[in-house]
Amino acid sequence: MMLLAQGQVQFPDYAMLVGYFVLMLAIGAYFYRFMRGMKDYFSGGNNIPWWLSGVSFYMSSFSVAAFIFYPALCYKYGWVGVTLLWVAVPATIFSVLLFAKKWRRARIDSPVEYLETRYSPALRQVFAWQGIPVIVIDDALKLVAIGMFISVGLGLDMKLSMIGAGLIMLAYTFMGGLWAVAVTDFIQFIVLTVAVLIVVPLSLAKAGGVAAFLQNAPAGFFRLTSPEYDWFYVGAAVVLYCLAWSSINWSLIQRYYCVPKEKDALKVGWLVVGLYIVGPPLMFLPAMAATRFIGGLADAGKVYPLLCARLLPAGMFGLVIAAMFAATMSMLSSHYNVCASVLTNDVYRRLARPGASQKELVLVGRLMTLLIGIIALGAALLLYRGTGEDLFRTMMKLFSIATAPVAIPMLLGLLSKRVTNLSALVGFVCGIVVGLGLFFWCPDEMEFLGKIWKKETVLLMSTALVTSIAMLLVTLLRPMGAGERDRVESFHKRLATPIGQLAQDQLATTDEKILSPFRVVGISILFIGLLMLGVLPWVSGSLAFLLNLSLSGVLIVIGGLMTWRSGRSKPVRPGK
Repeated sequence: MMLLAQGQVQFPDYAMLVGYFVLMLAIGAYFYRFMRGMKDYFSGGNNIPWWLSGVSFYMSSFSVAAFIFYPALCYKYGWVGVTLLWVAVPATIFSVLLFAKKWRRARIDSPVEYLETRYSPALRQVFAWQGIPVIVIDDALKLVAIGMFISVGLGLDMKLSMIGAGLIMLAYTFMGGLWAVAVTDFIQFIVLTVAVLIVVPLSLAKAGGVAAFLQNAPAGFFRLTSPEYDWFYVGAAVVLYCLAWSSINWSLIQRYYCVPKEKDALKVGWLVVGLYIVGPPLMFLPAMAATRFIGGLADAGKVYPLLCARLLPAGMFGLVIAAMFAATMSMLSSHYNVCASVLTNDVYRRLARPGASQKELVLVGRLMTLLIGIIALGAALLLYRGTGEDLFRTMMKLFSIATAPVAIPMLLGLLSKRVTNLSALVGFVCGIVVGLGLFFWCPDEMEFLGKIWKKETVLLMSTALVTSIAMLLVTLLRPMGAGERDRVESFHKRLATPIGQLAQDQLATTDEKILSPFRVVGISILFIGLLMLGVLPWVSGSLAFLLNLSLSGVLIVIGGLMTWRSGRSKPVRPGK
């Protein structure tokens, strides 16, 4: 079913999309002139407010893939799709309690920068070069997902959809760096929230109401797990997320160290916990309700765009497409920026041009952003054939190989003074070799100890076990020498020193004339509300009309108040 073929795509849908993209590009263009140094471009001068960083963390942790993978699971198996995204809650709590303060106190401009001080220059380069291909392939899968959503929803060519989405994301990330990424993430959060608040009541109404939906749901539809995705699988996913979100997911780590104060880093994490408790049930309830009015789908990954095509009147469908763009744009723009920070700070400045000026580093950072984005788009064009659940499984296998061999050395380096550089290198190599071997040898499902193990679970558990054992043995057999011990002690002393007590914490970076993000966000919310109000003449159906009118009014009032109350303000100085 294609919306275009049905003649349902109308002028207000395209007007909504065009207005949304113009707003995103305008935000990038606005912040362009303030990117004077590498720290501004890649860490916001450590002046990103915690509420902005927290929402950016949340939006950067999933993409439109979440509206392909998880709705497919919800449509087929029920609540289990929500459960599989709820694993982010314990993962975020784990990262907040153990690592949020440490990442801020590390005083870094890229996630792998600290490895040189804690371990060695060699490990820093190994992890930098290893991490980029993994993230690029993951980004390619996300571009495939958004291409699928657009092609099903609008009837456009899938390749052209991926290319258009990729180029728009690249443009504003290229211009405005992390400030543009964080502010656009917040606006995208608003758009996504509004879209969900529209789709949920419309889908429940189409299903016959809440009572009819609950009474006619298949047996076991609201269980937290299913035979295909049992508690053992969920537990493995929790371990995977805990490791990834605390170490190898560079864009999320970036949100901890870009804020002014270490207590702000804690606020970032707790805000994400709250958003993840509430968000997944609301986002995926429409896919479960769709079982009442959309049946017989061969590829359940198409359920979300199809239900939107059936339910949404003109203009509102454009808003939902914009929301799907928002989800992917948040994750990919964050990945492009943080990968560029690693290539610029940890490779170019460290190996090629140690004395490069700040202006040169910003230029290189922008070029690296373009490079990462173009490579991800190229990979997406090679991977674009596949179903929603297939893409989900591919993503899980990819991270199951790469997560533990990198995450365990990185996290132990922050927690322990005894782990040696040699043990980290050996553990990484052993874990990766075992992971790649099992990837090619292990079947997709296998029986072991009376249970059916999925391939991604075998990969994660095996690489984690091998990496940990190798590091333990090497550390015991080859303890660190005096020189390495002094370096490690110095690093952990820095981690124990609160922000504000070192001379480098007092350095001002972000331009004094930068507008408060509160003001920029207010203007943007006001603009989105006016766009929604402008499409009201095309909205049919009393419920849809009432939802659109109410939400647009709320956005106009909130955006107007934020714009009126805000003014020019100096950036917050890093402090205790």
